[in-house]
Amino acid sequence: MIQQESRIKIADNTGGRELLVIHVLGGSKRRYA
Repeated sequence: MIQQESRIKIADNTGGRELLVIHVLGGSKRRYA
């Protein structure tokens, strides 16, 4: 979880936050499902 949060912060600075968030959410849904 910590790594994902760090990646989101980095992506936010690069302007790719949306792509990373979608990827993280998609992965989370698959894991919980």
